[in-house]
Formats: sequence, C-alpha cells, structure tokens
Amino acid sequence: MANVFQELSTWFHQVFVLQFDGWILLGFIAQAFFTMRFLVQWIASERAKRSVVPIAFWFFSLFGGGLLFVYAIQREDPVFIAGQGLGLVIYIRNLWLIANERKSSMTKVD
Repeated sequence: MANVFQELSTWFHQVFVLQFDGWILLGFIAQAFFTMRFLVQWIASERAKRSVVPIAFWFFSLFGGGLLFVYAIQREDPVFIAGQGLGLVIYIRNLWLIANERKSSMTKVD
C-alpha cells in the first residue's frame, strides 16, 4: 500500500509541479473563467426561481473558451482544438443574437 502512495505522489509531483509553467497557469485561468459561467447561470436561476441564462454566461464562455482554445493550440491537441473552436462559434452567435435583440427592442421604443 505504501508503494501505491509513493507512485501516486511521484505522479502528482510530475504532473502538477515539474511541468508547471506559464502555459499551465494560462490553462488553469482559462478553466476558472469557463467554470464561472456555470456559477453565474446557477446563481441567476436560483434568484429567478427558474432556469435563466444571463449574458454573463456567454461572456464567461467566450473568454474561458477562447483562452482554452489558445491553450489547446499550444498543446497541439486536435480534439480539444475542435471542441473549443466549435464552442467559440456558438458563444459568438449567441452574443450576436442578444445584441440584435437588444438593438431591435431599442428601435421599437423610439
């Protein structure tokens, strides 16, 4: 059993300490942004007592997804690149639709 803990400790040190650099830091920052979108959505839904997707969700998605996309390119991970790349298109499209809706509602008021 002690051997398992030693191997796990060695693995943890290799993965989280020895290879730590600026790119790993960027990856963690990007993941934090990406995670914030879920917290923002959850809090907004709890306050409204119904499912809500606030605009901040899409901005956190865009910023976090954009940084994760850069990270994935640097890591040369095709699965991660494709996944984040498609996500960026969806986030931008949703922000575009929101902007158009707001613009349309403003011209109706005038």
